[in-house]
Amino acid sequence: MKLRLRFSLLCMAVLFVATAAFPREISTDFDHHADFSRFKTYSWSKVETPNNLWDERVKEAIDRELSAKGWTQVPTGGDASIVAVGTTRERETLETFYTGMGWHWRGFGDAITEVQPYKVGTLVVDMFDTSTQKLIWRGTASDVLASKPDKNVKELEKDVHKMFEHFPPSV
Repeated sequence: MKLRLRFSLLCMAVLFVATAAFPREISTDFDHHADFSRFKTYSWSKVETPNNLWDERVKEAIDRELSAKGWTQVPTGGDASIVAVGTTRERETLETFYTGMGWHWRGFGDAITEVQPYKVGTLVVDMFDTSTQKLIWRGTASDVLASKPDKNVKELEKDVHKMFEHFPPSV
């Protein structure tokens, strides 16, 4: 029974460390010559994700953030045009487990290394000056995806909030 408890605790510790090893990455960049004070409205040009259910979730999260910044969505002809593209890709990590009492370095167990797949989702949000079609702002967010959609929705909202935290940029 003690061995089973120790093995369970070890597995939980490995999962915790593996999750901590893959932090979310969020970055933004912008045209330093763009005058963001003249942009007050926006229109959606395109939203594309691998799962159509996520298209509306991405739009809602971005709409919420831009609305909080005083921007207004219009059906067409906004000051800025927005394109959002989401992708997923599978990655792999190596996880090593020790059998026995974890005393591998003293010869009382074996090490077993397994390849563990995980999915990473990336969202790229581009904002263009509608009149010139010039890219004026880009935000990207990458995060490890959970197996539960509800958790991923919460992470999407956190990531988009962080992406727009310092928006509009000041030169």
